[in-house]
Amino acid sequence: MRCFPVKKFFSYYKPYLTLFLSVLACSFIVSAVTLVFPLLVRYITKDVLEGDLSTALSEVYWIGGLMLVLAAIQNIGNYFVDYKGHEVGARMESDMRSELFEHMQKLSFSFYDKEKTGQLMSRITNDLLLLSELYHHGPEDYIKYLVRFIGAFVILYFINAPLTITVFCFLPFLGVFTLYFNRKLNQALRRNKERIADVNAQVEDSLSGIRVVKSFANEQVEIKKFNRENNRFLDSRKKTYRAEAYFFNGVETFLQLMTITVIIFGSASIVNDTLALADLITFLLYIRFMIEPIQRLTHMSTQFQEGITGFQRFMEIMNVKPAIENKPNAVTLREVHGEIEFKQVSFRYENHLDNVLGNLSLHVQPGEYVALVGPSGAGKTTLCSLIPRFYDVTDGEVLLDGINVRDIDLQSLRNNIGIVQQDVYLFAGTVMENIRYGNPAASDEEIIEAAKRANAHDFIMSLPNGYHSEIGQRGVKLSGGQKQRLSIARVFLKNPPILIFDEATSALDNESESIVKESLESLANGRTTIVIAHRLSTIRNAGRIIVLTEDGIVEQGTHDALLAHDGAYAHLYSKQFELQV
Repeated sequence: MRCFPVKKFFSYYKPYLTLFLSVLACSFIVSAVTLVFPLLVRYITKDVLEGDLSTALSEVYWIGGLMLVLAAIQNIGNYFVDYKGHEVGARMESDMRSELFEHMQKLSFSFYDKEKTGQLMSRITNDLLLLSELYHHGPEDYIKYLVRFIGAFVILYFINAPLTITVFCFLPFLGVFTLYFNRKLNQALRRNKERIADVNAQVEDSLSGIRVVKSFANEQVEIKKFNRENNRFLDSRKKTYRAEAYFFNGVETFLQLMTITVIIFGSASIVNDTLALADLITFLLYIRFMIEPIQRLTHMSTQFQEGITGFQRFMEIMNVKPAIENKPNAVTLREVHGEIEFKQVSFRYENHLDNVLGNLSLHVQPGEYVALVGPSGAGKTTLCSLIPRFYDVTDGEVLLDGINVRDIDLQSLRNNIGIVQQDVYLFAGTVMENIRYGNPAASDEEIIEAAKRANAHDFIMSLPNGYHSEIGQRGVKLSGGQKQRLSIARVFLKNPPILIFDEATSALDNESESIVKESLESLANGRTTIVIAHRLSTIRNAGRIIVLTEDGIVEQGTHDALLAHDGAYAHLYSKQFELQV
């Protein structure tokens, strides 16, 4: 297990150190003021009321006025601590959430291949919320209650040292008991976070696929899956509450024994004339100030464990290094011609033994229109994913204009590549916002021009608010063809010299396919284009068709030449034609 990163944990205080120290100073003052009240009560009962009663009333009024002033200081201090302390915690939480989200944006596809979205959402929301409470309440409460505890001990020691030491004999046993159950609580709370993250993941998965759920009438299946995760979370919560019950009731028992000890031994001291009644009353008041910090600090252990667990889970993500990173002095592309070369490329996914691609070589000329065809699982999409470095080759190298893509700045590389996929992802928002994603600095006129070139302008203008129409989560208010044309408009706006079409029309009906195909051909004009095709009829005009199988590249040539060769391509084409007939 990694050592706890203490320096990193405290580094988040740095931007707000002045305000944070002000909160701690105010917390110290409030605690010190609190300790004064029992001393004033002791003075009234022992010195004022047992002295000259003719002047007692004026002294009581004077002390009462002092108490009001102290109460005002205490209330103002508490207001400042509560308000500004929470503000410090919230600011730190916001900083950490931004840092975590920014780090997640840097992580590679291989990370997201393994992680669940719901789990990641739990880390960026629930965990940091609990951590914020620790950052705020932790130091503040420890200062507050430590001052009360030490102050009460010192005052009690001077009132009656033997009785104070007798009470303190309970503390070592209380410390051992607390450490034992803190460890159990830490384990239970970590399990809770994992289980609620599983619940979030199940909810995210089910709601994202709600249309599939309803189309199969499988609502009960999803309810059962959710209930299974929900019940697992409930079981972990029950175990946590059982540990808390043992812990807090055990602590309460120790504190009751301490109070009973004070009453018994204090009363005996009064009988033996070694302790005044006013001192016993003061002793009992201060015992409350000693007990309250112990009670509060033990209750804070839950908050502490939740916060520390949240920070550990935060650091688990922050410690993940992106699998794909820029080299020092990475090359920034200036003028891209679009020449792509795969040299003896092999690739396998992380934790997989078998290669998806093995010793593959391919050369694509600038401006060439190349189609990749072949059976599912042959590695067509994987091959194209190596060009923008979504994954890095296991062996060999991928070159762009003669430069190894590993030597090119990632942003520069990906800015020069446009990708149109079968599974179009549109963000919640307006049509214009989604097209502008291709170039955030584009003007409205440039966006409209891109939409026209993608054959999307007419259907956009038919929407209730045109380019300002809301399209819903993932573009649910649009048809498949409409979503695809928006994605093409987005790439038109990006205007890259290299294009990758990953089965961009395979899920469309014939009419939509025809419109989208026309848009794609317009977009591909003059650019290096690689098309992954499922429908072979869509790539007849490709300059070169490459047949990729598990054995690598088995054929390449034009549509007519490959049909005449009567090989793998001809077999795929005739089989698909038979299915269509």
